[in-house]
Amino acid sequence: MAAAALLATTSFASLAHAAPAKNIVLVHGAFVDGSGWRAVADILTKDGYNVTIAQPPETSLDDDIAATKRLLDAQDGPTVLVGHSYGGAIISGAGDHTKVKSLVYVAAFQPDVGESLGSLAASMPPAGTPLKPSTDGFLYIEPAAFRADFAADLPAAETNFMARAQVGLSVKAAGASAGPPAWKAKPSFAVVATRDRSINPDLERSMYKRAHSQVIEIASSHAVYMSHAAEVAALIETAAQ
Repeated sequence: MAAAALLATTSFASLAHAAPAKNIVLVHGAFVDGSGWRAVADILTKDGYNVTIAQPPETSLDDDIAATKRLLDAQDGPTVLVGHSYGGAIISGAGDHTKVKSLVYVAAFQPDVGESLGSLAASMPPAGTPLKPSTDGFLYIEPAAFRADFAADLPAAETNFMARAQVGLSVKAAGASAGPPAWKAKPSFAVVATRDRSINPDLERSMYKRAHSQVIEIASSHAVYMSHAAEVAALIETAAQ
């Protein structure tokens, strides 16, 4: 009886993992908020997906993982968890949630145990201008460099507004060591932004290769999820299937 119950439970878990996901949770990265996902979310919603936008506070990696898991708790079935930039570190920690079917890294950090954003960036520095620290321990992009370093393929009027609306990333979050990553246990997909000046594209390739992620490359700035929303949405839908 016990063996039969265990077999039934195992079979159900396998079927749940194999079933297509209809829920998508999108996690933004440093210096921006969830509104940048609008174009991707609109495509996914039109295609029949239930889309939720996370708004992690960027105060600490633990806080941001907790904020994301709170949304995962509310999903009604298998979910694709998507992260941009620093959001990759968040989904690597939050992705162990039982409802997460697969992970999508969009020009994102994909840390292993003990690695941080700072240590990864130092291993292969990006081409952009170094980040600035505030007096109270938050990092930001120099507004004059924002368009070139973060979103060179978006209209200047849009990037000028983004530069003035930055969400600072805490130094605590940037230096936090990652725990066991979900990508070691769940399928992962990834976008390399080949013109990225915020994360070195070669670092993206290196991280995604060791994780055996299914990778596409897009000739884009770091803001690839905004400038190439259709391609990013298509990869998310592949992950959902």
